[in-house]
Amino acid sequence: MELIDGNHIAQEVLDELKGKVSAFECGKPCVTFVRVGDDPASISYVRKKEKTAASLGIDARLLVFPSTISENQLLEEIDRLNGDISVHGILVQAPLPPHINDVQIFNRVSPAKDVDGFNAVNLGKLCQEQPDAFRSCTPAGIIELIKRTGIETAGKRVVVLGRSLIVGKPIGMLLLNRSIPGNATVTFCHSRTHNLPALTREADLLIAAIGKPHFVTSDMIKPGCAVIDVGINRVPDSSRKSGYRLVGDVDFEQVAPKTSHITPVPGGVGPMTVAMLMANTVQAFEQSLKQP
Repeated sequence: MELIDGNHIAQEVLDELKGKVSAFECGKPCVTFVRVGDDPASISYVRKKEKTAASLGIDARLLVFPSTISENQLLEEIDRLNGDISVHGILVQAPLPPHINDVQIFNRVSPAKDVDGFNAVNLGKLCQEQPDAFRSCTPAGIIELIKRTGIETAGKRVVVLGRSLIVGKPIGMLLLNRSIPGNATVTFCHSRTHNLPALTREADLLIAAIGKPHFVTSDMIKPGCAVIDVGINRVPDSSRKSGYRLVGDVDFEQVAPKTSHITPVPGGVGPMTVAMLMANTVQAFEQSLKQP
């Protein structure tokens, strides 16, 4: 069993990006984070993204709006950012308040500045295998982990647990595409799937993004399967100062001995998400230089 060190691989990606940014002779990339409300997790995530951007020489800006902002007001703010040529990437931090339609917001972000990869245009380009598409950050990070770890996907059976627009659907499409990694036979499973363990036991590569702690147990995988655990779940733990600990969707202690490769939680997919956001921001800057 090989433990996939997401922290180490993410740092490799960031080091490469830092060299790229320092070599730019005509300005530097700029990403603007849009946060609505004061959700503690959102504050923490955005702060980490700002810090990472600064370490690479990327200009990071933050706009904070009250949770009472209307959907139309937020759309107007995004329109303003879309028209600002000094901004190359826009990220609207989820979750948004219940009265705001997140799909409407994501689709308002210019496809050329959609560094989160959630706009319908970029999702369509992903299906068409167009190289200028922005890939959702977590799926892009998974692909990078697979590539740099040397996990074979061509002709292999991949099972994706989850069908969200953020992880499940795009990672399945990326692995189905004619690329390396890619060329896999992909099966999507979800809460309505019948005989789920029978399907997961067919997987050469299992991607768990279902949002349920320790959902995947050892009897659900075959020996030698590679496992990517996308889940980040808080479970009570009185021994921790915070009162909780983070666990994945996979029962790591049970499952790890049967696998060829597995990601830990934390320290697996999570660091890659931020790294690929930075990669998308650099891509947005480079593509902006080609515009007439």
